[in-house]
Amino acid sequence: MAEPARSDEPLLKTPLHAEHVACGARMVPFAGYDMPVQYPAGILTEHNWTREHAGLFDVSHMGQAALGGPDHETTARALEALIPADIVNLKPGQQRYSQLLDENGGILDDLMVTRPTTDEEEGYIYLVVNASMKEADYAHIQARLPHGVTLVRGEDRALLALQGPAAEGVLTRLGSNAASLSFMMSGWFEIAGLRCHVSRSGYTGEDGFEISVKADDAAALWRALLADPEVKPIGLGARDSLRLEAGLCLYGHDIDTTTSPIEAGLIWSIQKRRREEGGFPGAERIQREIKDGAARVRVGIKPEGRAPAREGSVITTPDGREVGIVTSGGFGPTVNGPVAMGYVSKDVSAVGTDLHLIVRGKPLPAKVAAMPFAPHRYKR
Repeated sequence: MAEPARSDEPLLKTPLHAEHVACGARMVPFAGYDMPVQYPAGILTEHNWTREHAGLFDVSHMGQAALGGPDHETTARALEALIPADIVNLKPGQQRYSQLLDENGGILDDLMVTRPTTDEEEGYIYLVVNASMKEADYAHIQARLPHGVTLVRGEDRALLALQGPAAEGVLTRLGSNAASLSFMMSGWFEIAGLRCHVSRSGYTGEDGFEISVKADDAAALWRALLADPEVKPIGLGARDSLRLEAGLCLYGHDIDTTTSPIEAGLIWSIQKRRREEGGFPGAERIQREIKDGAARVRVGIKPEGRAPAREGSVITTPDGREVGIVTSGGFGPTVNGPVAMGYVSKDVSAVGTDLHLIVRGKPLPAKVAAMPFAPHRYKR
């Protein structure tokens, strides 16, 4: 789960580091930061709590930034030259998931893109990128922006995620009307008297919110949220098992520069206008894969029995033909069994297809399974 820290650089700390230590978190190196992998209750309890109540995550290690230009269309078209989503037609407050692509249509990173709501923010577009890729992403974007559009890094902000069926009620009890948002919409709201930019989104498959707040206010917001009995702090371990059950990709594992959005099953994130017009890096390949299908595709996999298949496990047909590799795998607490996802040849990608997973040198029976493994419960 944890990414090894580079030995020559000290670990960075989020504005909530002292709060995690005070909560008894076990801290590990992750994407260059000292991050909580779990709290004393343990990963299984944290996972189930998020599914049943509300889990609070510190995701301040992620990269928050904005593109700024003279008007929305100018800024949106600058971004559309780098990603395949339709940004020009984003409504104020609307958010989209997309991918930063290289010239071959490989995925440099995945990111969230939001058009803000207020007149003062006209011409700005908010971005959230992965922690491990933010420096590379910022350099890539900066080098490709037209004159008049600039990248502004949000180094002075923290990011919290409140996820689970009780999340809406928690914010309402703290005096916020963020519950008025529908899935993938955003706006400015007060929470516990603090001004926050809130989106109704997250990476657990549950209803929930991602909350951007000034770094100096992060600890006060964290404590206000944890004061509600429905809320418990959740670490990276449960964040990973929750997103795996939700069938969501983790950058550097399920998607990277060797995978295209079509292979990854992310065609839904490329709107019709962009599919037809192109105009983004790797468009020729992606349009070809949309038309003809990709040679390999990301699928859900359910191993039989109780043994999980981890990332890197080779996937074969029952007669031993190698057809793919597992990119994420582990135990799914909600499913009460092992779950995995990976890439397989198109000819063995249909749900129900029998496969073998090579675990510790032994072939374990498995089947291609529909994703998500646990149903999404977003508020649409």
